[in-house]
Amino acid sequence: MIHIAMHDALVALGVKPGGFLLVHSSYKSLGAGVNGPEQVIETLRAVLGESGTLVFPTLSYATVSTGNRVFHINDTPSDVGAISEYFRRMPGVVRSLSPTHSCAAIGPGAVDITANNHLDGTPVGENSPFRKLRDYGGQILMLGCGLKPNTSMHGAEELANPPYLFRHSFDYACTDENGITRMLTVRRHHFENRHGEDVIQRYDRIKHVLDGNALKTGKVLAATCHLIEAGPMWAMAEAVMRDDPLFFVDCPVD
Repeated sequence: MIHIAMHDALVALGVKPGGFLLVHSSYKSLGAGVNGPEQVIETLRAVLGESGTLVFPTLSYATVSTGNRVFHINDTPSDVGAISEYFRRMPGVVRSLSPTHSCAAIGPGAVDITANNHLDGTPVGENSPFRKLRDYGGQILMLGCGLKPNTSMHGAEELANPPYLFRHSFDYACTDENGITRMLTVRRHHFENRHGEDVIQRYDRIKHVLDGNALKTGKVLAATCHLIEAGPMWAMAEAVMRDDPLFFVDCPVD
């Protein structure tokens, strides 16, 4: 059963029926009265309609580490919240094959947006669902989690290539839904300067460079939410970083 108040708030925020929607989420932020992750997912799908495609990041960068370079598309959990973890295990959901930056999707565009992710040599490369979302005119919903955990910003970083982003590549054993294991060589995001100091991600600064047509903010139940147009966000973020590579971080890099 959908949550009517949540449905109406998402419509008012500007979620497009029939489109591609990538959702970063905090279940707890919605407050009381929500009947589990399934109701949130059902409500999002109702807003998108039958022709819409719902996507969740199912990142596993904490589980699949430099010391544990094994990923199984069916068994490796999502590290990014209760809704994401519930979603990836639902019938009809497909997941992309990426050791650290996979996504799961359902809807008519699900197979297409998750296909060929294993061909990328970086976490958010040209075949990643994050970049495809940009190309398909999709939207990003930050559902009660603020603007900082916006993985698509990593893709803009990869295009601009700021000095803190990459260090080494690693080989990962990645098993797909058919039980076939491939060895994938993927560069890992580093987020340290050459002295080993942490580079703090400040993707919330995107609000300073996007206008109201590309970034909308509103309440969905108890949660403060942000709806971002993926294409304008990618373009602006890349342009800003080419001018100032450290705009979206907080640590001196040298």
